[in-house]
Amino acid sequence: MKIKTFRIGGIHPEENKLTHEVATQVAALPKQAVFPLSQHIGAPAKPVVQKGDKVKVGSLLAEAGGFVSAPIYSSVSGTVFKIDTAIDATGYRKPVIIVNVEGDEWEESIDRSDKLVTLADHPELTPEEIINRVKWAGITGMGGAGFPTFIKLTPPPTAKAECVIINAVECEPYITADYRLMMEHADEIIVGLHLLMIAAKVKTGYIGIETNKPKAIELLSEKCNKAFAGSDFTVEVVPLKQRYPQGGEKQLVDAVIRRQVPAPPAIPVNVGAIVQNVGTAYAVYEAVMKNKPLFERYTTVTGKKLSHPGNFLVRMGTPMRDLIEACGGMPEGDNKLLAGGPMMGKALSNLDVPICKGTNSVTILSGNDAVRREPEPCIRCAKCVDACPMGLEPYLLSRLSAYKNWERAEQEDITSCIECGSCQHTCPAYRPLLDQIRQGKSTVMGIIRSRAAKK
Repeated sequence: MKIKTFRIGGIHPEENKLTHEVATQVAALPKQAVFPLSQHIGAPAKPVVQKGDKVKVGSLLAEAGGFVSAPIYSSVSGTVFKIDTAIDATGYRKPVIIVNVEGDEWEESIDRSDKLVTLADHPELTPEEIINRVKWAGITGMGGAGFPTFIKLTPPPTAKAECVIINAVECEPYITADYRLMMEHADEIIVGLHLLMIAAKVKTGYIGIETNKPKAIELLSEKCNKAFAGSDFTVEVVPLKQRYPQGGEKQLVDAVIRRQVPAPPAIPVNVGAIVQNVGTAYAVYEAVMKNKPLFERYTTVTGKKLSHPGNFLVRMGTPMRDLIEACGGMPEGDNKLLAGGPMMGKALSNLDVPICKGTNSVTILSGNDAVRREPEPCIRCAKCVDACPMGLEPYLLSRLSAYKNWERAEQEDITSCIECGSCQHTCPAYRPLLDQIRQGKSTVMGIIRSRAAKK
């Protein structure tokens, strides 16, 4: 069995998959659910409810606010308490809808049964119908980026999809939500992949899984062989070498089909691939086959000092505080709370930040792991250059950002940075490379947008 991987850069941080074999629990309902209107890339959703309105599980709270946007659905039943602002994972106050939870009454149109529904049950489904269901359900990328899924399934006329790649890599340390989803809902994921291939009008599919998940590789390989035997569709489970950031779209495309995606604005479909997270495939199954909009997700809650780290099926809008309490509470001493994993996660100062569509993990770093070392002068070792999976020069981009040399930063392709943190992780001088590059990239992208608007 040939083990594949991407060709440029990469590192292998300590895994710390503490919850790998911890079965998923259903998280308790919150007393109050908070729904940010910006849970996706693009325009915020627009509220369609008012204070005092009664809602059920699956009721529409906010409609898409533009083409690149997605609707928000209630994950709880109760009364709309108010439309206000609250701190989200960005650290800023953003518009939210707050619902007081009263019972657990679901919209009757949602199929809550455990019966597996396959394409054999619905041969009438067309690509357009699948895409419309995905758009209606508010499905966005579940790996963290939050790009509306229906847009990926409708590429521009200049690009043609040849395959769908399911991102089941989960290379970020600590996180195991996708692994548990694969082990517990493999059949539904495969139907979701089938739906995505029909929607994308392709016959070829791949599922990329790193070799630290041998049970998932074996399970999905067996089920794919059975599900697609004798059909026009070909699906291959691709074992991948353990290497970070293999879950990045461009790195995964390179690893699986040996094609490299050019610099922005190029995207994977420009080289024939549509990449979807394994959680997105599951959400597509639920939306199309069960008439269930996206309002809950698998999330890992983990940390070396947590009493009972675990994996949860959690309703969106649930405060992180509730999940941390379910794992034994915040450990004593110095802790750093992250939305996501230690490489790409965002540090939070508020335990009441709600779980959203892209929240795959709540990670608590404790002790020395929670404390940054004081940066020292760069020793010109070039380890950051070797580690960069985009072939960039992080030390240079960091310096250009610090000195606000935006023109040169753009020339050096700062917008190609995927913010994986590999450079900062490998730096022996503890330089804040990613922090500075992230600020510079944001500024340069703003300059590019402003320039385009003037044309």
